[in-house]
Amino acid sequence: MTTRRVIRFWKPYGVLTQFTDREGRPTLADYITTADVYAAGRLDLDSEGLLLLTDDARLKTRLTEPRFGHPRTYLVQVERIPDEAALDQLRRGVMLNDGLTLPAQVERLAVPPDLPPRTPPIRFRKNVPDCWIKLTLTEGRNRQARRMTAAVGHPALRLVRWAIGPITLEGLQPGQSRELSEAERAALWRSVMRAR
Repeated sequence: MTTRRVIRFWKPYGVLTQFTDREGRPTLADYITTADVYAAGRLDLDSEGLLLLTDDARLKTRLTEPRFGHPRTYLVQVERIPDEAALDQLRRGVMLNDGLTLPAQVERLAVPPDLPPRTPPIRFRKNVPDCWIKLTLTEGRNRQARRMTAAVGHPALRLVRWAIGPITLEGLQPGQSRELSEAERAALWRSVMRAR
């Protein structure tokens, strides 16, 4: 049996989660040269972070089908400092225009995460403080993390997907990719099989 490939990639800001674009914008093809791998999920143009690419259709299904509820963790820089009431609202679930979200795991970070600067940088507003939160979701609605933080009064300024299950961005810089080791693939499979 052929060994399936799984690649972790730090998608930079402003890169489309596809291999072609008629408008000539940056795509995965500018960074990923491995043939026959496809993104297991997506990140919006204005979001950054972990993207898994694979040639394993079964794994891709487990990672992307909402019914499997696979956890994804985001580091989100938000406007203003969320109080416990706002954080509790995220923990309980937030009513969006497409219904109530599932409860999220959330914590306010005491110090900003050690991330490389974004290009272009976030617009700094002297009179509006900001804060970083760590948010873990188990459903994949369109722009869900951004919509949830905005719904509780804290719009996202920067959003970085840090982890998908046990796989993180650790050791990568924006635009870099690395194939998962056999042990990492096994850990990912254990994780997707445990999900809801």
